[in-house]
Amino acid sequence: MSDAKNYKADFPVFSGNKDLVYLDSSATTQKPQAVLDAVNKYYHEENANPLRGLYELSVRATDAYDNARETVKQFIGAGSKEEIVFTRNATESLNLVAYSYGREFINEGDEILVAISEHHSNFLPWQQIALQKGAKVRFLETDHTGLYTKEQLEAALTPKTKLLAIAQISNVFGRLNPIKDFADICHKNGTLIVCDAAQSAPHLKIDVKDLDVDFLVFSGHKMLAPMGIGVLYGRRDLLEKTPPFLYGGEMIEYVTRDGATFAPLPHKFEAGTVNVGGAVGLKAAIDYINDNDFDKLIDREHELTAYAFDLMKNIPFVNIIGGDKAEHHHGIITFAVEGVHPHDIAAIFDADNIAIRAGHHCAQPLHKTLGVPSSARMSLSFYNDEQDIDRFISTLKTIRGRMGYGG
Repeated sequence: MSDAKNYKADFPVFSGNKDLVYLDSSATTQKPQAVLDAVNKYYHEENANPLRGLYELSVRATDAYDNARETVKQFIGAGSKEEIVFTRNATESLNLVAYSYGREFINEGDEILVAISEHHSNFLPWQQIALQKGAKVRFLETDHTGLYTKEQLEAALTPKTKLLAIAQISNVFGRLNPIKDFADICHKNGTLIVCDAAQSAPHLKIDVKDLDVDFLVFSGHKMLAPMGIGVLYGRRDLLEKTPPFLYGGEMIEYVTRDGATFAPLPHKFEAGTVNVGGAVGLKAAIDYINDNDFDKLIDREHELTAYAFDLMKNIPFVNIIGGDKAEHHHGIITFAVEGVHPHDIAAIFDADNIAIRAGHHCAQPLHKTLGVPSSARMSLSFYNDEQDIDRFISTLKTIRGRMGYGG
C-alpha cells in the first residue's frame, strides 16, 4: 500500500480493542483523539450558551460555533457561511428542506423524482410531503449495478418535476453518481436538485459551487465527528425565501403578541440552544482530514476497496451487489453469501470481532427492486489496513462451512 501510516494509533477505540476489525464506517466512523480532545476542551474551557450572552465565556462559545461554520463552508466550497445550517444529522437536514421548502413551494400535481437507491432519509420526507400536498413521487430507476445515466434522467424529467432527490454515493452500491451533470440537466428543466452527501463527504472532495446543487446534506458522525451534528447547505436565494422549520428561541428577531420576525440566515433555521460541542467536534474532524492530506486518505481508501473487492470476487459463493469493478464501490461493498441469511453472516463476523452491517440498510425499495430482502455490507475508512481486509476475507471464506454447508 502506498500510504503505510498506522492511522489506528490516532483512534482510541483501537488501542482499547486491538483485535477489533471495524468495517461499518458507512454507518458511523470512529473518532480520532484530536476530535475527542477538541470536544473535551470546549466543555471544560468554553462551555456557555452562545449567541446571546455578552460575557466572555459566551463570546468564546459563540466564536467556537462561528469558526466551525467557517470551516464547513471552506470544506464544501460554499459561497458564504450563511449558506451553512447546522442540524442534528443528514436526516434532519433533509426533513428541513422537505417540510420548509417543500411544504411552501411544492403544490398539487407537482412531481418529485427520487432515485430508487435512496436511503429512507431522502425518500420518506418527500413521500410525506407529496401525500400532504397532493403531489406525486416518481422514481429514477437503476439497474443491478447502481448506474444512473444522463439519458435516463432526461427521460424521467417532465415539466411537472419540481425536485430531484439523489445521493452522491449510494449507501448500498457505493457508486458515485454524476451530480454535476445531473444538476445541469435538472436546472435546464426548471428542477431543483437535493444531494445527499452523507456517504460522499467522508470519501471525496466536494465543491457545492462546482456541483451547482441547490441543497446538499451530510452527517458529522460519518466523517469522524461526534453524533448529533449535521449540515445543510442551501443556495442563499433558496434559503432566504424558505420559512423556518422549527420555532422558538434564537431563531427570532422580534416577537410581539401578534406575530414575529425571524433572525437572518442561517440562524432562522437553528431554533433553541445549538450543539456547539458537536460543531466544535466537526471542525476538529475536518481539520484532522485536512492535516492528514485528504487526497492521500482518499487514495488509501480506493486501494483498500480494490484489495477487498478483488479478493471477494474470487470466492465462488459470494455475490457482490452493484458494479463489477472496484472503482464502482467507494469504500462500500455490499454482498450476499449463497444460502446464508445476512444476519447470520454478521453474527459470524461478530464472533470473530469483525464489525459489518446486515439488513436492508434503510433502502427497502431498492432491495425489493433487486429481488433480495436484505444484504450484508462491509464499509471501510482510511484507518483500516490490509490486515483488516485479510481478517475479513479469512472469516468470509468460512461462513458457509460454519453454517453447516459442505464443500
